[in-house]
Amino acid sequence: MCGISGMLMRDGAAVPAARLAAMGRALAHRGPDGHAEYRNGDVGFRHERLAIIDLATGDQPLFDRAGRALVVNGEIYNYVELRAALAGTEWRTAGDCEPLLALYDRHGLDFLKDVRGMFALALHDPARGRTVLARDPFGIKQLYYAEEPDGLAFASEPQAIVAARREASGRNAVAIRPEAAHELLQLQFTTGRDTIFAGISRVMPGEILVVEGGRIVERRHGPAALPETVRRTREPAALAEVDRIVMDAVAVHERADVPYGLFLSSGIDSSAVLTAMARRGAEPVRSYTAAFPETGVHDERETAAALARAAGARHTELPITADTFFARLPEIAACLDDPVADYAVVPNFLLAERAARDVKVVLCGVGGDEIFAGYSRYRRQALPRWLGGRPRRRKGPCDGLDLFVPALSGWRDGIAAAEAEAATRGFNRLQRAQALDFADWLPHSVLVALDRCLMHWGLEGRTPLLDRSVADFGFALPNGLKLRGRQGKYLLRRWLADANPAAKPFARKLGFTVPVGEWIARDGARLGELVAREPGVAELCRPDVVRRVFASADKAHRLLAWRLLFFALWHRRHIRGLAPEGGTLACLESA
Repeated sequence: MCGISGMLMRDGAAVPAARLAAMGRALAHRGPDGHAEYRNGDVGFRHERLAIIDLATGDQPLFDRAGRALVVNGEIYNYVELRAALAGTEWRTAGDCEPLLALYDRHGLDFLKDVRGMFALALHDPARGRTVLARDPFGIKQLYYAEEPDGLAFASEPQAIVAARREASGRNAVAIRPEAAHELLQLQFTTGRDTIFAGISRVMPGEILVVEGGRIVERRHGPAALPETVRRTREPAALAEVDRIVMDAVAVHERADVPYGLFLSSGIDSSAVLTAMARRGAEPVRSYTAAFPETGVHDERETAAALARAAGARHTELPITADTFFARLPEIAACLDDPVADYAVVPNFLLAERAARDVKVVLCGVGGDEIFAGYSRYRRQALPRWLGGRPRRRKGPCDGLDLFVPALSGWRDGIAAAEAEAATRGFNRLQRAQALDFADWLPHSVLVALDRCLMHWGLEGRTPLLDRSVADFGFALPNGLKLRGRQGKYLLRRWLADANPAAKPFARKLGFTVPVGEWIARDGARLGELVAREPGVAELCRPDVVRRVFASADKAHRLLAWRLLFFALWHRRHIRGLAPEGGTLACLESA
């Protein structure tokens, strides 16, 4: 995993070296092991390397005999099998990404159909006069672009594009879309192609863009992420298949030439990954768990520690306190340039900092809930309306508060568009609910947070339950093998009950939470006053309503207080350009 960026100029103009260098500096945290540039006429790439596979010969850009150049952020997990299938190819490296050039040579724009991996890439084909930008089907790796007056800029993070604009203009030339800020406060993330930054867009999951002369000339989708079928299978056969598929997915996700570990909670998904890793490995798994001592929230440390002991893992527990939260939150908000106001960013960031002392890769259980239907809300969404079924996110924590100036509406438009798209597919009700999460929640919230929090520390995150083989199998399961009684993920639980009884997969789970509301309430009045006067919040929100939200004990208001606090710190860093120096109060007081 690395960082990529580039400029694709119009009218044959040369690539501005200073802007390309500025983009590289903005992504330096993603590539602690080196960087390189490629320039060919009106095309320029930059690559910041985090070396995971092929440490000796895997530097990028990669080139083939036809003069094509490739930069990739990600990992191609089935590279061993791809190399074997591409008989007769003259290889220049032993790495995982070089097969992509050979696949492009054979299949053109269909070159990603057999790839298992997480990736965002740029491939320059000088003979055809085009550059191809592409992203993996689940959106595990992000890629952003901006159509500028003199060409197209792209990067792994929006802040690199902002840095190039600043280099060109000499000022902090960035603005937010107010409707996206509204969406962020209601949803904790922003939906669809457009980011919160005016003029900066996302390459969508599974999308391929073809750029010629600095202009997008074609958009197409790569391999579909979700099958439009329901497999007719009985439980014994399904159990045997899930065992094979999960073990295989973990096996290919463990391919690395550096040490790796696991983010472990007490949940089903990370327990499943731990079980597969322990069964496969000759060395003990390194596991990492966050704990929240002296708070009222459910703490996962005892269950996670018991799971680690049963698996023979080398376990590390990281306590996170209110003092830690307030001291580190400005830094956390700063790393999330594509903002995600999910309180899980706090343990993700701090666990990544700790794990990076020992390993360069961590596996995690992300994706299991979406693929195997783990969220309780899926039971409601799967019902017809006359039985109590209802769409997700009908209301947000800002509703009824008269918070915004001027009043804003349409925060649910992005979700409605995803609902309409899902309705055109051959999905049943449960699959439509799952597909909505694959459209936005997963790629634009969960996976963005994972990427930014880990890459800040030069740590690669891998998601074996988001492997294509797991998704093809799990998403197509009959509803009865996903939902059973009041629990989801039935088949995965049933497999885990046999494979690792210590996980107690059918025991009632209390869910994962971070006590941000409890911590904020300790000094709510003071925080409310400071957040209300932060310029980004003051431009959008009524200060009296903001103060009232921070003073409230209502659960929804505490959630909104957290999002407002995050947004204030995010705006301070990414719009106003102020460094996140000092703790939360110090930053807000200096606003």
